[in-house]
Amino acid sequence: MGDYMAQEDDWDRDLLLDPAWEKQQRKTFTAWCNSHLRKAGTQIENIDEDFRDGLKLMLLLEVISGERLPKPERGKMRVHKINNVNKALDFIASKGVKLVSIGAEEIVDGNAKMTLGMIWTIILRFAIQDISVEETSAKEGLLLWCQRKTAPYKNVNVQNFHISWKDGLAFNALIHRHRPELIEYDKLRKDDPVTNLNNAFEVAEKYLDIPKMLDAEDIVGTLRPDEKAIMTYVSCFYHAFSGAQKAETAANRICKVLAVNQENEHLMEDYERLASDLLEWIRRTIPWLEDRVPQKTIQEMQQKLEDFRDYRRVHKPPKVQEKCQLEINFNTLQTKLRLSNRPAFMPSEGKMVSDINNGWQHLEQAEKGYEEWLLNEIRRLERLDHLAEKFRQKASIHEAWTDGKEAMLKHRDYETATLSDIKALIRKHEAFESDLAAHQDRVEQIAAIAQELNELDYYDSHNVNTRCQKICDQWDALGSLTHSRREALEKTEKQLETIDQLHLEYAKRAAPFNNWMESAMEDLQDMFIVHTIEEIEVQQLVPKRDHALLEEQRKQQSNEHLRRQFASQANIVGPWIQTKMEEIGRISIEMNGTLEDQLSHLKQYERSIVDYKPNLDLLEQQHQLIQEALIFDNKHTNYTMEHIRVGWEQLLTTIARTINEVENQILTRDAKGISQEQMQEFRASFNHFDKGDAEFNRIMSVVDPNHSGLVTFQAFIDFMSRETTDTDTADQVIASFKVLAGDKNFITAEELRRELPPDQAEYCIARMAPYQGPDAVPGALDYKSFSTALYGESDL
Repeated sequence: MGDYMAQEDDWDRDLLLDPAWEKQQRKTFTAWCNSHLRKAGTQIENIDEDFRDGLKLMLLLEVISGERLPKPERGKMRVHKINNVNKALDFIASKGVKLVSIGAEEIVDGNAKMTLGMIWTIILRFAIQDISVEETSAKEGLLLWCQRKTAPYKNVNVQNFHISWKDGLAFNALIHRHRPELIEYDKLRKDDPVTNLNNAFEVAEKYLDIPKMLDAEDIVGTLRPDEKAIMTYVSCFYHAFSGAQKAETAANRICKVLAVNQENEHLMEDYERLASDLLEWIRRTIPWLEDRVPQKTIQEMQQKLEDFRDYRRVHKPPKVQEKCQLEINFNTLQTKLRLSNRPAFMPSEGKMVSDINNGWQHLEQAEKGYEEWLLNEIRRLERLDHLAEKFRQKASIHEAWTDGKEAMLKHRDYETATLSDIKALIRKHEAFESDLAAHQDRVEQIAAIAQELNELDYYDSHNVNTRCQKICDQWDALGSLTHSRREALEKTEKQLETIDQLHLEYAKRAAPFNNWMESAMEDLQDMFIVHTIEEIEVQQLVPKRDHALLEEQRKQQSNEHLRRQFASQANIVGPWIQTKMEEIGRISIEMNGTLEDQLSHLKQYERSIVDYKPNLDLLEQQHQLIQEALIFDNKHTNYTMEHIRVGWEQLLTTIARTINEVENQILTRDAKGISQEQMQEFRASFNHFDKGDAEFNRIMSVVDPNHSGLVTFQAFIDFMSRETTDTDTADQVIASFKVLAGDKNFITAEELRRELPPDQAEYCIARMAPYQGPDAVPGALDYKSFSTALYGESDL
């Protein structure tokens, strides 16, 4: 304030002696001095002369300050006068005012410029400096007060203390605002400034005890009225309406408290809504992730995997941001509650941050289990498809081999055969029996594969079982038919051998011919039983097998390329995320510069992190290719996509929390008036905060009431600045309501609507309980219980 006063004292000092301004100042300052001196039974006539001996100057200071000055010297000599003036100047200086270029000798010599400057300094210090309106003070506070009071009036726009007052309407508006019965404002005309000014001056002198300090003609006739004269006169209105100002101050305090409460309630409602929405989303999503009903085909399971990818890429990231924002909002709300001396916010049951974290942990466990299940299920279906294809191939080969075998075994060709035919048929049958025995392993393999498909819950097990049963039944039938044919052949052979004895003689005689016939028959029969078809089919399968192996080789080469491609990117992204996490940890400890600098730096850092997101998207695309190729291992990297995702989410959450911490520190600093130097000192103390003696334990009980072992810098700031904090209390709010209520123990809805803005008045009316005291009247409201409830001392 001393510097401000010095600036004001130097301000346009050279213009003080401008004739028009000097005239206005002489009249105004003289009237202002007399308004106080008359309380001591005296006055001045000439401001240059009457303060020269210092006596009335000392008296003036005693009246306006309410304090006793040193005893004045009554001598008439110059030295006595100088000593008296110095006593006055010393007293002014003791009030924190720097007197620049004002000396006792100049006052004693009657220097008009210096005398007026000195009086202006006194006016500033004792009439204007202590004016405080909505966190502004002195000249700015007085100007804001004028603007607030005259805002509803047409043709009034107070922007300064000179030309804004020339038409006189502003003076009349000030009076009418406080004493509407004294001014007929609607009858005033902007084009008649002299009438307006004189009306205000006369009413103020007659009814408000404010002496006339200005001349209407001087103001109207001057291009720019003297600012000091106008400020001096206007300050008299401020002090004259101090009673009303007291009520306004009380209303301002209440409005401020209610605004804080309404904002906090809004933040609480937002938290409850966001928490409910997030918990509901978690509640809906977990059953989906816990659903383990398998699909029948790989294609259907891959669609589930694609749906899961959409969840990870599209649906979950916004919820991660919501969860982070919810925690930030919660921390910001708790900071604001602490700064406004309110109790901590306790969310509804089940909606605590810890509840959300627990729900989120359950979600991520279900998510991890779901992805593992999907991949295992795809592996199972892949094996099932392989087994099913193997079953089909072996069954087809077997069915092709058995084709026509029943008809061949049922054929009664032996009934018309000769002995040699029979022997040939027996040899052929023996060869078939050997072939049949060789096919026994294939049938057993087919049955074993069918059994495994059943155990693995193959979706088409019914058809597999039907086909397998048919093969087994057919195999049993072939066995029976083979046995029956052997018996028939052997029986026929015995019969023909008997007949052959009868024809032996004939045979001996026809031996050459018979030998030739038998040889021909054998050759023909041998060609018949050679497996020519099967041998040709084997020759056709070899190149097919080579082609399949080549395709598998190409597939494995492609898979290896995908593994290396993913690993290359993951081995860059993974360490980058880890490095950024470590850097954020260091930044949060080594915070340098102002909080705004730190906030700007952190937000730039956050943007650089967000800008890195395309690298993560590329990795997701590569991971999708790996999953589509059914690759489940990668020896080229230790990073899985799940590791990368979790790390990325933690990185975004950590930088957001760090930014929120600085924002809350700014809120705390501004609310508690902590300087940059103090903040740096707090940071240094916090970084070196360590265990100690009982004092340490006392501090810990304040900064860590839940005994979690974790102390945040925000809690540490609150502790360090708590005792110097000037915050509203329930008692102060009760006192303010009492002012508005005219010192009554209750207040009425009418009084609330008259003194407070509409929304805040209705806020109070809706929440205040009826007053139950012995002095109650109809409609009386209990402002005391309401005030204590605002600060959590009772239920609102």
